[in-house]
Amino acid sequence: MAERGSVAEAAWHQAARARSRRMLVVGFLLVFLADQITKQLALAAFDMPGDGVVVTFFFNLTLVFNRGVSFGMLAQHGELARWGLAVMATVVAVLLGRWAWKGERPLTALGLGFVAGGAIGNALDRVRIGAVVDFLDVHYAGWHWPAFNIADAGITLGVILLLVDGLFGRDPAGPEKT
Repeated sequence: MAERGSVAEAAWHQAARARSRRMLVVGFLLVFLADQITKQLALAAFDMPGDGVVVTFFFNLTLVFNRGVSFGMLAQHGELARWGLAVMATVVAVLLGRWAWKGERPLTALGLGFVAGGAIGNALDRVRIGAVVDFLDVHYAGWHWPAFNIADAGITLGVILLLVDGLFGRDPAGPEKT
């Protein structure tokens, strides 16, 4: 009887890992593909950095090339920042993928997929064109939040999902013990 329970438990854990792996892949592909498609649209729509269009009183589409990280930090380091940040983002994405691949929490895996998809999307920009393509510009009363992109939004949403799951999620219960 005990052997039967351990087989059921092993099958349950295997199914839980499979669900989490699907969420990892879905999250990664959703953010990565949406990011790359929207960046190509922005590059096709605007000729030069600074070109843009007003969408609402608080939101513009404006082409920006960010050679640094958040808020343009590290941009002054040129090629070192370009390649260093691309390598670091790739390593982080791989590590997050490994973490999610071994886990059994779908919301955690989805969040990690969002973060990894965004990191790889921005790393690809650095490798291909030497800067991250940003184009979403939120502003109010003359104050502008630094321009960002879908990868940045995916990373932010992924971190929020990780926090929510960490604070409010329950550990998988597994099969009932008899």
